[in-house]
Amino acid sequence: MSGRGRGGRREAELARWVPKTRLGRMIREGQITSINEIFQEGYRIKEVEIVDILLPELRDNVIAINLVQKQTDAGERSRFQAIVAVGAGAGLIGLGIGKARRVRNAIEKGIREAKLSIYPIRRGCGSWECDCGEPHSLPFKVTGKSGSVELTLIPGPKGLGLVAGDTAKAVLSLAGVRDCWSRSTGATQTTTSFSFATFNALKNTTKIMMPKDWAT
Repeated sequence: MSGRGRGGRREAELARWVPKTRLGRMIREGQITSINEIFQEGYRIKEVEIVDILLPELRDNVIAINLVQKQTDAGERSRFQAIVAVGAGAGLIGLGIGKARRVRNAIEKGIREAKLSIYPIRRGCGSWECDCGEPHSLPFKVTGKSGSVELTLIPGPKGLGLVAGDTAKAVLSLAGVRDCWSRSTGATQTTTSFSFATFNALKNTTKIMMPKDWAT
């Protein structure tokens, strides 16, 4: 299906959407018009339509598709697992996993989960080599963990690019981070753990206070 066809179908679905949560009704009634308001008030997003309405420019990237096999009493059962990241290169990132018998369905589930996990990150210019003040990198060094993987992201000067593995690059790009170094340990060949370690590191940019925030 073409992008135009998917977009038209999604618009039709949104037009028929009947919110099931209080937050959804507030969005529908126009009481909340920005995703930032949701984060500031601490609401939890439980309906993917909320993200579709407030972030129509969101893009998705299928990071990996794995074949998962499970032995049952009836024999071996195979399913596809899709790891999907969403973002628009503007300080928001979501990551999700979808499982289904068909690849397309696994991807759709992954996109849904990624949208429901959308999270704001803090960008900046924390490199002593640059100090340009633009949000092209990270404000400080952060570390994220998932499984056996531990990933540290280090601010880099403008023009450096992303010195990281392909999995981390995919997540960082959608989040809007253009320049940084990385250091990782553990089973980094495990795409699931590596992608979620990157995601968790980015989330820590808003959980760790900078010195200038201590007095507030």
